[in-house]
Amino acid sequence: MSLEAIHKAIPHRPPMLLVDEIVEQSDDRIVCRKTFREDEFFFQGHYPGFPIVPGVILCESAMQAGGILLSSAMQQGDGVPVATRLNDVKLKKMIRPGDTIELDITLKERVANAFFLQAKVSCGGKVSVRFEFACTMAKMES
Repeated sequence: MSLEAIHKAIPHRPPMLLVDEIVEQSDDRIVCRKTFREDEFFFQGHYPGFPIVPGVILCESAMQAGGILLSSAMQQGDGVPVATRLNDVKLKKMIRPGDTIELDITLKERVANAFFLQAKVSCGGKVSVRFEFACTMAKMES
């Protein structure tokens, strides 16, 4: 799917838009990709001489993919998904400039306006990050 579709689904914009493309999507699962360019803002200080993608950025990428997944279930004006909890975060593999990650997000349960999701972030077929997270809907104020 195009960048236009991503922009329509979530409010994130550069430099904090961390999803490049939607590979596949169903009602309860989405797979997205993100390639980290050498000029990403966080590489300047994390770490000079040995840049790696911060774990929190990898988690944010996955949660943005989850937001895109949830946007298809929401009605216009319902708001935007915001994270309320991260559980069991496991950081397993460093991601470096030039690496492309695959974000595989599954909606496990919905209870009213609370959504419970599972994330797996992989690079080169190896798991980099795995975690569970929850979201709720927040009204966007103009």
